[in-house]
Amino acid sequence: MSEDNSQNTVGLRTISGRVVSNKMDKTITVLVERVVKHPVYGKYIKRSTKIMAHDALNVCQEGDVVAITSCRPMSKNKTFKLVQVLESARK
Repeated sequence: MSEDNSQNTVGLRTISGRVVSNKMDKTITVLVERVVKHPVYGKYIKRSTKIMAHDALNVCQEGDVVAITSCRPMSKNKTFKLVQVLESARK
């Protein structure tokens, strides 16, 4: 029985967000927004995180909605890679 581990996604975190910067070579910055409940008041608050991801083919444009997954560290700040472009931002 042969196993192909190239597409093994067990335990990998896949998240989606909007591309806010593609000015670097083979790197995009993705803004991930989430809604959390305030621990005391119970009001829902919008929180955001910027994540740098590897875009090997430079296909992403600003405004695209993309899916990224965690991977080995590629640099000091880049530990995610692009999986697919979910929605393209046409201009």
